Amino acid sequence: MTSLLTNASAITALQNLNATNKSMQTTQDRISTGMRVANASDNSAYWSIATTMRSDNAALSTVKDALGLGAATVDVAAAGLKATTEVVSDIKAKLVAAREPGLDRAKVQAEVKQLQDQLKAISDSAVFSGQNWLSVDTGAADYSVTKSIVSSLSRNAGSLVIGTIDIDIASTALFDSAAQTGIIDQDRTVNATTAKVSTIDISALTDSAADLQTLDDYINIVDEALTDVTTAASDLGAAKTRIGMQTDFVSNLMDAVTKGVGQLVDADMNQESTRLQALQVQQQLGVQSLSIANQSSQQILSLFKG
Repeated sequence: MTSLLTNASAITALQNLNATNKSMQTTQDRISTGMRVANASDNSAYWSIATTMRSDNAALSTVKDALGLGAATVDVAAAGLKATTEVVSDIKAKLVAAREPGLDRAKVQAEVKQLQDQLKAISDSAVFSGQNWLSVDTGAADYSVTKSIVSSLSRNAGSLVIGTIDIDIASTALFDSAAQTGIIDQDRTVNATTAKVSTIDISALTDSAADLQTLDDYINIVDEALTDVTTAASDLGAAKTRIGMQTDFVSNLMDAVTKGVGQLVDADMNQESTRLQALQVQQQLGVQSLSIANQSSQQILSLFKG
């Protein structure tokens, strides 16, 4: 039936054209933003997942910064221990040299004293970001023997879990101003001799058998301290290696999360460009179809002409 009041063909053509225009708008939005899920209205589930993952990824960037800060702190402490190893070795060498009969041990002690002062200077200056792991005060209210470095962030059943790398600085401290339990300022006993590496004094020792035995004990005390410093440096080296491995993992994890988000919300530009070209053709055909449908009323008029 042909009707003047209702142009069914025009209505159908207009509906198709509106659907094509809507699809074109969606495709153009995806091309302009590069995303197929830019808002919650596009796909609420994917948008929610992507938003949460982006937030966690931003937090992982902070974790990476914390690892870098921790690595720098470990580096400073390790550098201090390395320098300490060299100085303690020098003290040991001076004491061995002082074993020579007839040597002016007061002059040797003057050199040892300078080296002892250098140990304190190294310990006090090994500071990074307000932290000193070599010169500590165990009596301070805020002292903690365990230093924690933020190393990971994960989501477990909707809750965030912060992971840390814990480093025990009890074995790395060279000086303890409260309890004198550091590697350098603690009392060490060898045979009947008790002394601290930081206060050993050989200026009054003679060539008597008893004094030479004391000197030998001092040498062993310094050697024990050297072993402890070496062990502490090795422990920090292992911690630094772990921090480096975790930093690499966090970087790779951030890249993986970014890729995962992209898989959810990024637009396939090749697909969208192809779709746009097809929709442009459909739009042109829709406009032409609507134009033809609108001309049908004019054709009815010709039926009534004589």
